Amino acid sequence: MRRPDRSREGASGRRRVLRNTLLAAAALPLAGAVWIGVTGLLARSELIAAERDLDALRQSVAPVPGAASGAVPTSAQERERELRSAAAHAARAHRLTTGPAWYPAAALPFLGGPVRTVRGAAHAADRLTGDVLSPLMRALPPATPDSRGDGMSEALMTLQKHAPEVVRAARAAAEVQADVHELPRSTWLPAADRARAGLAQQVDRLGPVMTDASLAARVLPPLLGTQGERRYFLAFQNIAEARGTGGVPGAFAVLSADRGHLSFERFGNNTEMATAKTDLDLGADFTARYQGSEPTRVWANSNMSPHFPYAARIWASAWHEHTGERVDGVFAVDPATLSRLLRVTGPARMAGGTELTADNVVDLTERASYAMYDDVARRKAFFVEAARAAAGPLISATGDMRRLPALLVALNDAQRDGRLKVWSAHAAEQRLIEPRSYSGALPETPGPFAGLVVNNAAGSKLDYYLDRSLVWEANGCSHGERPVTATVTLTNRAPVSGLPGYVTLREDSPPYRTRPGDNRLLVSYYAGVGAALTGATLDGRPAQLAPDVERGHSVYTLDLELPAHSSRTLVLHLLEPHADRAPVLLRQSLVTPLRATLKPGGACRV
Repeated sequence: MRRPDRSREGASGRRRVLRNTLLAAAALPLAGAVWIGVTGLLARSELIAAERDLDALRQSVAPVPGAASGAVPTSAQERERELRSAAAHAARAHRLTTGPAWYPAAALPFLGGPVRTVRGAAHAADRLTGDVLSPLMRALPPATPDSRGDGMSEALMTLQKHAPEVVRAARAAAEVQADVHELPRSTWLPAADRARAGLAQQVDRLGPVMTDASLAARVLPPLLGTQGERRYFLAFQNIAEARGTGGVPGAFAVLSADRGHLSFERFGNNTEMATAKTDLDLGADFTARYQGSEPTRVWANSNMSPHFPYAARIWASAWHEHTGERVDGVFAVDPATLSRLLRVTGPARMAGGTELTADNVVDLTERASYAMYDDVARRKAFFVEAARAAAGPLISATGDMRRLPALLVALNDAQRDGRLKVWSAHAAEQRLIEPRSYSGALPETPGPFAGLVVNNAAGSKLDYYLDRSLVWEANGCSHGERPVTATVTLTNRAPVSGLPGYVTLREDSPPYRTRPGDNRLLVSYYAGVGAALTGATLDGRPAQLAPDVERGHSVYTLDLELPAHSSRTLVLHLLEPHADRAPVLLRQSLVTPLRATLKPGGACRV
């Protein structure tokens, strides 16, 4: 009997094992791909559900259209439920995309791009709901229908309690933003690319919000009196007569803040402050640039510089010299700010029966009032009464938790447009405030910069009719420099007849003949640090501009006569240190917003 060949059987068994191993190895990528496909679809469903919950949450915390009439926002319990649901969906999406098949697949060249994008999106959503939005929602005060008139106080107490969490949440938001921007921008799967682009847009919008929330958590409570009563000088800028920070300082008020309870102590106008002077020293550069205008001695010229902290320090110092009272800071608003606030608070009625509304307050205070009163004293009293009337509903709204969210949105919109400015006399607070746009600070940092600033030099109120446009265009680079062309167009829409004499009055007494409605402006262009002017034209003819420097910026100024119903075009040719980005734009807030067009041009090569 023949004995079995064991060596042959062993070889056959090894071949079967090898074949099965190879089959399993070949099946693994397929199984992994199926697994990634299935879990990816599940994760997508979870992310869509999380986004749906976040949309509902956004709507619940946003001011509702009926806020001014007493509508009640979604309750804190409902907001918490929506956030918990969004967080649960995002966490499941994150878990689904962290299985054993996802990590090696994400590391594959080319094929792994969409996998990395989906994994990164799920991780970002998980962090946003857990590390960013959860602490932010806890810092929001509960909105209750039976508010007792201490809404701002409650909001401040809640914000102060959760301040450390909000600061940590802002850091987490910045980390998530950086992570999202590191995800692949372009892969073989367009759907993943679109999802990444949408997520990047969302986190880019959230970043500044969280930065502001972090700053508010640290600054707002002491600013509004949680550590002791604060008093502020509040200036109402008349934007019918342009000044660097907006408009000439007209009516004013002293605002008191005590643990979030706001009250106005007194109101006044620029007639009272006309004799107020200060010996405040703002440095040699400031003195050299503005010495002819005497901003520390002439109240109407106190805010010619666009750097708001200069004006704020002058106003605070002049108030102390005038009354012996010190203030903890300075706020500045204009009629457009009052319009935004009145849209939340509802109309205000003045003592004489005139109704101030969101739709008429700018026109009434900046144009119509000049025709209503021939007597200057009565007109100035009207401005003070308008400010006093608007203050009443505003104070009521700050105590109403139902209207407070809408009020805060209105204030945020005003500061974003440069119409609300804040300065603190407390150095630590001012250091935190100054980098933000509502500080009104002229930044000293190098880089591309474009700023058009006009100061009324006629003493008229014709800037109500002023249109401004700025076109900034960069060309190629050479030897580390970039040619820049700035085209400024100014249009005076004032009618040639029918305006009150006080509006058209020329206090500058020019040696040449003028007509009613003709305006005169000091036009200053603020360029980047280290920029140099190589030439300029006015209406196509060579023009000479006075050079200067303010906070490191090169400044070029032209004294310009602007007749009624005319436009004039100033073109500046500059050389600036090269940079591959658009300029920081300085926006001076007047009645009609600046129309700005920025054309950064191509990339620079040294």
